Amino acid sequence: MKPPRFGWLEIIRLGLIQACLGAVVVVTTSTLNRIMVVELALPALLPGFLVAWHYAVQIMRPRMGFGADQGRRCTPWMMGGMLVLGLGGVLAAAAVVWMQSEPLHGALLAWLAFSLIGVGVSACGTSLLTLMAKQVPDDRRAPAATAVWMMMIVGFVVTAGVVGKLIDPYSPQVLLKVSAGLSLVTTLLTAVCLWGLEKRPARTALAEPVDTAGAPLPRPRFKQALREVWSDPKARTFTVFVFMSMLAYNAQDLILEPFAGAVHGLTPGQTTQLSGWHHLGVLVGMLAVAAAGSRWARGRWGSVQAWMVGGCLASALATVGLCSAALSSHWPLQANVVLLGVANGAFSIAAIATMMRLAGEGGAGREGTRMGLWGAAQAMAFGLGGLLGTAASDLAHVLLGEHRTAYAAVFGLQACMFAVSAAVASRLRSPAAADRARLYDTSSFLKGRSTS
Repeated sequence: MKPPRFGWLEIIRLGLIQACLGAVVVVTTSTLNRIMVVELALPALLPGFLVAWHYAVQIMRPRMGFGADQGRRCTPWMMGGMLVLGLGGVLAAAAVVWMQSEPLHGALLAWLAFSLIGVGVSACGTSLLTLMAKQVPDDRRAPAATAVWMMMIVGFVVTAGVVGKLIDPYSPQVLLKVSAGLSLVTTLLTAVCLWGLEKRPARTALAEPVDTAGAPLPRPRFKQALREVWSDPKARTFTVFVFMSMLAYNAQDLILEPFAGAVHGLTPGQTTQLSGWHHLGVLVGMLAVAAAGSRWARGRWGSVQAWMVGGCLASALATVGLCSAALSSHWPLQANVVLLGVANGAFSIAAIATMMRLAGEGGAGREGTRMGLWGAAQAMAFGLGGLLGTAASDLAHVLLGEHRTAYAAVFGLQACMFAVSAAVASRLRSPAAADRARLYDTSSFLKGRSTS
């Protein structure tokens, strides 16, 4: 007997866990970054390498998802991942304090800490998405994805504000206390949210599989499971989509503010406000997809896949608009950035809903491996996106010799990546659409036979 599907109370509990995960990560990737560069006067390359490394470690996500598949439950992986993440956060703060007296030793400890952060995010984040794919009903996936990601964003904002006030004025002792307190609070809150969330599988489901003669079958190995997932054309296509779309998204995100300052002469405060308008647009796009995918809309506003393809095409169009903004000072930059945010939010939430659908379509027992594969593609894209965006910008400046044409060239490259992402996403049809296509082909064939 299958456990009942998740309602909104269970979805909110998952959202709180996602917020806890984001709270620890945002402090390690932003607050500690700032302290290393400003207070300790260390090269900006060091925190850049550490953040990129924590993304590189997440290539192990498929293995984490496979472990959750084998254990039949996601709760132990989420709890264990949060414990490792919390430990990594505390060690990262201790490493920053140690850098003040021993930069080399502190940097080595930071490398270990960010490795643990990558492992913790992989275990907890992959298992959380796997549990959503298994237990959230089809008609609730887009609203559920929006709710969980909005709670993560709220966690970012609240944590940044609270931690910013607690560590001001800065001192190493205060940093250690705040980091330890944050890890403790997020771990305890995760434990409370997970309590009784996932029902234990029946004892028969945990029994070793046997063949027709009653002899135990060997458990599948990770390489075999990954090979099976990769052999599915839909899984391969969606992996390419995730990588391409997230690569374009992150490359654009990191050069938007420098572009606004260098080309349009905006002050740091004004570029921060511009980034805020972009995030507001992302929120609007998320809510639009959630409404379109709700039970109330019932597909009247388009399918989730249509929003995914349309969001990528709109992102490409908005990025072409940024090319115009790079060449003309009279271009409505703020409106363009809001449109870009709406398009980004629409395709990202539609992609998460599609991810949950495709994870379940591959058959029971492989949801975690599939989620891990797509999570690894996203992490690799985020790690490379920052390098690609900044490196392409620097190269274009060297080759073209001035700001406007250089930024226009980079935004044009990103528009092409969004367009390719839309083309890849258009190949991912829902089962209902595929059935309609087969029915149409069959009826056309019969009609041709009858007239021949």
